Amino acid sequence: MTAPFDEMTTLQRNKLYNLLGVHIYKYNKNEEILQAMKSGNIIGIIMDGSAEIKYLEYNGNEIMMESLEKDDVFGTNISLTNNENCHIIAKEETEVLVIDYDKLINPRNLKYSYFNIFFRNMFDIINTKFKERNERIRVLEKKQIRDKLLEYFEITYKKTHSRFIYLPFSFKDLADYIGVNRSAMFRELGHLKDDNFIEIKDKRIKLLNK
Repeated sequence: MTAPFDEMTTLQRNKLYNLLGVHIYKYNKNEEILQAMKSGNIIGIIMDGSAEIKYLEYNGNEIMMESLEKDDVFGTNISLTNNENCHIIAKEETEVLVIDYDKLINPRNLKYSYFNIFFRNMFDIINTKFKERNERIRVLEKKQIRDKLLEYFEITYKKTHSRFIYLPFSFKDLADYIGVNRSAMFRELGHLKDDNFIEIKDKRIKLLNK
């Protein structure tokens, strides 16, 4: 997967930082990241650590909208963080680089070769993010929990061509991802095991019908 600063030297990165006037912030575990994301038009890059974008429902339930790892990109228009009920929470000590969107799209930047490398990388990352969002929509469109799980497994299998699926998040987050109650999801996973569709060990799921 493309990273924001792929094919860039340290010198080029430093020049890019100066060109874009970036800021770097550090957050502790469970600290909210950049409340300005809800109002300002800015882009963040996870330089180190990890975070989650969570949506707080009217009844107090939290839904994990997106998991962010090192080199992931997020922002007001990329990750729909401008909703007042969305919060970006650090899962551990996390470092975030922040860019003002208006500075990023300044056409004068295009005369610098290092900016063009960075911009191409960002385009690839954002394109991948939109593909992943479309994949989630495919999962959410399924009406039955079993169909949602099988669609998620199928999407992952087509990416890796492996019968072994290693969940990138917890089972609670998986329930949020497919948009169902966690207890109901566990029951359906149990049914899929009984029906010899899958085997489960920790966060590893083996597909038996592939």
